[in-house]
Amino acid sequence: MSSEMQLKYGCNPNQKPSRIYMEDGSELPITVLNGKPGYINLLDAFNGWQLVKELKEATGLPAATSFKHVSPAGAAVGKPLSETEAKIYFVDDLGELSPIACAYARARGADRMSSYGDFTALSDTCDEITAKMLAREVSDGIIAPDYTPEALEILKTKRKGTYNVIKIDASYKPAPIETKQVYGVSFEQGRNEFEINHALLDNVVTDAKDIPEDKKIDLIISLITLKYTQSNSVCYVKDGQAIGIGAGQQSRIHCTRLAGSKADNWWLRQSPQVLGLQFVDDIRRPDRDNAIDVYISDEYEDVLAEGTWQNIFKVKPEVFTREEKKAWLAKNDNVALGSDAFFPFGDNIERAHKSGVKYIAEPGGSIRDDHVIMTCNKYGIAMAFTGMRLFHH
Repeated sequence: MSSEMQLKYGCNPNQKPSRIYMEDGSELPITVLNGKPGYINLLDAFNGWQLVKELKEATGLPAATSFKHVSPAGAAVGKPLSETEAKIYFVDDLGELSPIACAYARARGADRMSSYGDFTALSDTCDEITAKMLAREVSDGIIAPDYTPEALEILKTKRKGTYNVIKIDASYKPAPIETKQVYGVSFEQGRNEFEINHALLDNVVTDAKDIPEDKKIDLIISLITLKYTQSNSVCYVKDGQAIGIGAGQQSRIHCTRLAGSKADNWWLRQSPQVLGLQFVDDIRRPDRDNAIDVYISDEYEDVLAEGTWQNIFKVKPEVFTREEKKAWLAKNDNVALGSDAFFPFGDNIERAHKSGVKYIAEPGGSIRDDHVIMTCNKYGIAMAFTGMRLFHH
């Protein structure tokens, strides 16, 4: 370890010189075991590590996240996968999975389009089965507290030996005050050390009061994910994993729609129509993922056109009609939703309801809280006011 690391360049190739360093001269909390991580890689790595570290502390379960452009594309804890989940995450050929491998499969599999070229963070030691998963995905790197020798050997062969593998000191604790510069002006603030736990969900303001224990865990996952997602942000969670994250939108309803559409896609991928797709044998994983994404969209003709489908499918699929999609989406329920700031209007709840949301956690404090609560009551949604905003910039 050393107190600084020189980088090739900053956010863009023209931004030189570039480095990370410890202002107090202490050692960096990371060791690069392989590769040469860049500026954005390290932003993703440090944000991702904080997220999984907090998920593990809050739930007691191993956690993983897939980061892209300083926001998570997916985040999850290590609950076992169902047979369908293993299929839609394309890990059903790997046999029994460890808890950390389950967490990674969920985090990477939630939004595979966004996770393309991601940076992975794990709360626990990266084992061989998780490394095998990583080896066949397009990914920029990984940060974890440790690696088994077998896992490290696998990861060092990825990307012709250039794959970024970072080991972080799990005991590292940053200074309570953080600074950054914008346009030559220094900004300083206290780190956001606010602990997200069950007590945050005690103030249930709707007619529906009951939030089961497993749904409280889902709400906590959504809030911790939002804590490290560029604002405005909204996060849908089901069964221990984020299934739709809307990041960096100026309008909250656009966040809710974006995240909701991703949650809908996650559910549509579990439909018989998608599970029954027969791909040609030599299709690349990213091409397969893109084909699924287009097939379940309104642009399905782009992959079903004559002369095109033959390059993707062994058998031409039937059109997944709007009516069929609507019927399948109606089966998704018991989804949890978190928001990093208050919902200003009930339209957010209307959109969330369409994606099966039954439990919500948001700060509250809008002058239209009464309308938001009324809309929740219309659909039997239980909503807790946390009183805590989670902006991240």
